[in-house]
Amino acid sequence: MAIVILPDAQADLLDLQDYMLERWTPELWQAAEDDIFAQLAQVDSGFITGPVVPLLASVGMTDYRTILSSHHRILYRQTDGNTYVYAVAGQTQNFQTLLLRRLFRR
Repeated sequence: MAIVILPDAQADLLDLQDYMLERWTPELWQAAEDDIFAQLAQVDSGFITGPVVPLLASVGMTDYRTILSSHHRILYRQTDGNTYVYAVAGQTQNFQTLLLRRLFRR
């Protein structure tokens, strides 16, 4: 299996990096990044599975899931033997708002 970071999730990670480096130390950013990718590795290996996103499940889309790293929420989907990462957000961010903002940005 492979972890595929989609372009929007990559932008999220870069935004997160900028935010953390402006406010804290490079070491804290590195620890956060390491934790995010450690969680994704556990998902990709099948060791952990996050809960289904309730709003999407309500319309029959039960393959989108979330996991939490130390301070971040990760939206992913596993298909064709790969783990696709759609978004990375702070735990307090609302995925619905984040995804809607992306739709209108295009």
